[in-house]
Amino acid sequence: MASLFKDPSKISVYRDRRFSGTQEEFDDALQASTTVYVGNMSFYTTEEQVYELFSRAGEIKKIIMGLDKNTKTPCGFCFILYYSREDTEDSVKYISGTILDDRPIRVDFDWGFQEGRQWGRGKSGGQVRDEYRTDYDPGRGGYGKLVQKELEAQRQLVDYGAGSLGSFPPVMVPQCKSNATLCLIPCLFRHQACK
Repeated sequence: MASLFKDPSKISVYRDRRFSGTQEEFDDALQASTTVYVGNMSFYTTEEQVYELFSRAGEIKKIIMGLDKNTKTPCGFCFILYYSREDTEDSVKYISGTILDDRPIRVDFDWGFQEGRQWGRGKSGGQVRDEYRTDYDPGRGGYGKLVQKELEAQRQLVDYGAGSLGSFPPVMVPQCKSNATLCLIPCLFRHQACK
């Protein structure tokens, strides 16, 4: 039964691999931080929508929208800095799981924003989780990046563009030699004369 609930001794289940300190230092940073991480957002959620929802928990100092490092477009997460720890705790307690832009968002304590953390860490520039998604999610850009690459490769093989047949020589279909009126060209009836 206890496994249904998160460990009360840990303030956050998430551990940022880029945090340079020990686990104890990470836990201390989480205890003192006034920053929250917001995940599972739609790519189309605006900063204004985030402000409207999260300002209900307290006074916001700054919102940093997560961006795709290649395209510089939103990629489904953000950091929110509050002025007080109490407001930070209220936002995690009351706003996590709320539906924003038809998506249940995840709000968690963060150890503090540093420049460079606003960029997606995935190979394609977005979030890592969006690299490997195989389901279609319109709020997060459709299919995952690997599936999108596979679909693009298939489209290249079946080039529907104008002039795509110009590079292939015309195919000459052999004529049926039996002179049968029902015979299709090429001969599908395998007449003795056509063999």
